[in-house]
Amino acid sequence: MAITQQTLAPLAAIAVTKLYGQRAALRDVSFEVPAGELVAVIGPNGAGKTTLLSILAGIQAPTQGSVVAPAGLGWVPQQPAIYSKLTVAENLRLFARLERVDDPEAAVAAMLVQTDLEDRADDQVSTLSGGNRQRVNIAIGLLAEPSALLLDEPSSSLDPRQRERLWEFIGELGHGGTTVLYSTHNVAEAERYADRVLVLADGELLFAGSPRELQAGTDADLDFESAFVAFLHERGH
Repeated sequence: MAITQQTLAPLAAIAVTKLYGQRAALRDVSFEVPAGELVAVIGPNGAGKTTLLSILAGIQAPTQGSVVAPAGLGWVPQQPAIYSKLTVAENLRLFARLERVDDPEAAVAAMLVQTDLEDRADDQVSTLSGGNRQRVNIAIGLLAEPSALLLDEPSSSLDPRQRERLWEFIGELGHGGTTVLYSTHNVAEAERYADRVLVLADGELLFAGSPRELQAGTDADLDFESAFVAFLHERGH
């Protein structure tokens, strides 16, 4: 496997395959995400979404293929990697040091502002709502000021209000030039917030394009979710 890190390079997978024994979790997946784009990875359960993101993040190695990733890529796993008994600021300070950020205190202060958590800085994480815990999780992924951010199911377990606030924040990152690639089971989030969607099924990349393009390839009268289901059905999934 090769992982190429370039400061201004797009995020890309090149013929990525991942095998677990005889089972292929990913098969010859290739795509590129230009700087500043928001891209959603959607597909049925077991499609390979989390495997793909973890390979892009460098958590797993592909069996074949290579990845191009901007230097300092940010990674936000589905389960928050935070310590519930520490405060918000203490969590950020700890991870800033683990990431070897040049000025941890300045990075923590900046993230508290960027994630709108200044008034919760001294609150123990265990007292936060699910939405605010996810904000802390994302803040940790942004501490090193990455040019690209990977998020695995960022809105899972959030109520509609928390979800709306989270996507407003993620959208602002994209408008600010951060490349964002996220997986989601909620295809309405892909339609509403993504510039493009990648459709995975059984480890294969079936589609890469805008939500409107995917919808146009099926019955024009269908809503996006129904068009997505029809698209999978037409391809035997």
